[in-house]
Amino acid sequence: MVTVEAPAATRNAVPYRTPPMQQPSTELPVIRTDRLTIRYGSFAAVRDVTIDIPRHRVTAIIGPSGCGKSTLLRAMNRMNEFVPGASVEGAIHYRGRNIYEAATDPVELRRQIGMVFQKPNPFPKSIFKNVTWGAQINGYRGDLHELAERAMRQAAIWDEVKDKLHQSALALSGGQQQRLCIARAIALQPDVLLMDEPCSALDPIATTRIEDLIDQLKTQYTVVLVTHNMQQAARVSERTAFMYMGELIEVGDTNIMFTKPVQKRTQDYITGRFG
Repeated sequence: MVTVEAPAATRNAVPYRTPPMQQPSTELPVIRTDRLTIRYGSFAAVRDVTIDIPRHRVTAIIGPSGCGKSTLLRAMNRMNEFVPGASVEGAIHYRGRNIYEAATDPVELRRQIGMVFQKPNPFPKSIFKNVTWGAQINGYRGDLHELAERAMRQAAIWDEVKDKLHQSALALSGGQQQRLCIARAIALQPDVLLMDEPCSALDPIATTRIEDLIDQLKTQYTVVLVTHNMQQAARVSERTAFMYMGELIEVGDTNIMFTKPVQKRTQDYITGRFG
């Protein structure tokens, strides 16, 4: 096994092995991890995880705090490289290519695999510039107003901000800021959208709007959602993965996971016996 220190991560892909708890898919997954281990120094935050992320589905990752779910999510677009001492073993394949190969440009990778963080983080700029900034610095030559409107309509915030596009994004409510950050991410037209507990800082009404939005986004994007809220996972995802102490315990159809899980630890967590 080759260990790669971030950020200059390189290694050869290893053969993919499907674990017993995961049924093989007839469709090539958009993202596939193979025996992935992620360490911070000597501590293994994620251990030997193999999982497929199917196209145009919402895959939820659940588990108690500190189980490695956010670490796994951030590895999917190499955000873990910003953590000093992080290292990776195994492989993550995006559309068949190992993203940790030397030839992979992490900036370009993050255009294809966008991310929305736990807390809304709008830039201290206007609403319009928040949405178009990424496209501008990446040399977008189309109509920026058309791009901004399209992205904000997809993020279900256009009608609320269309008359104040040049006002500060920081004046928006928390829920609006989070939808603006989603618009900013999808303005780059990514293939995959990673969402790290996007509703944890929001009130119930704003949470409902984000959940409705996630359900709409899956028609155009592949969504991977980390959430501590099991009810949210049950409402918005088609597939659910349960992690515990850095290990992937079980992954499968959400309805089955929440009604007839295979693993006892999954059942104990879902029924509230620990977590």
